Amino acid sequence: MAIVFRKQNNEEDGGNIFWVTMADLMLGLAIIFITLFVLAMTGFSQQDIQQQQAQMEVAEKISQEMQDAGIDADVDKMTGDLKISDVELFELNSYVLSDNGKKLLDKLAPIYINSIFADKELASQIGNIIIQGHTDSQMFAGVNSKDEQFLRNMDLSLKRANSVAEYIFKTNYNKKYADEFRKMIVVEGKSFNEPIIINGKEDYGKSRRVELKLKIKDWNVSKALGLRK
Repeated sequence: MAIVFRKQNNEEDGGNIFWVTMADLMLGLAIIFITLFVLAMTGFSQQDIQQQQAQMEVAEKISQEMQDAGIDADVDKMTGDLKISDVELFELNSYVLSDNGKKLLDKLAPIYINSIFADKELASQIGNIIIQGHTDSQMFAGVNSKDEQFLRNMDLSLKRANSVAEYIFKTNYNKKYADEFRKMIVVEGKSFNEPIIINGKEDYGKSRRVELKLKIKDWNVSKALGLRK
């Protein structure tokens, strides 16, 4: 009886393995179908998907290069966006780069720029490199108006982004990319418009940051036919 019992168990196990495998396969197919359906329903075209893929390839390359260099950088692997805390770059309420901020950019900027432009095919798909300053929403001392608070933070965020942009040009990135880099670079101040929210509350420390962001070129018929550059 013991032998028969074990045989039945093996048969049942084999059946379970078959059904588990089939279930995994069906789940995978369902995920693919749902993803394609959502992309179609939200207006994503093949070109949109290709643009996202190009951005992810650049993002992965930047992330890997940073990791190889031992730099602990916050790189979004979907977009290539790089976040740097203001604490690592500036003194409190200042837009003048600290010595530590300069040392960080000396290491980080060449890797970021060289990673983007070393692959000509990937670089050709990037429209802009945006250097973007952000603040938190805490009130300055003596400021009671929300508008004045916003404008004070706009000024600070823009000056910080510009300080980073100015210093990046002084770093030891491959200067053969300088012309392309100058054409792509955009400097923005966002004030406290895009705070970092964690558990429903603004994280003031994370909200104060400078971001380097990649914008992939838009695809259109005119460009594909060579009518627009």
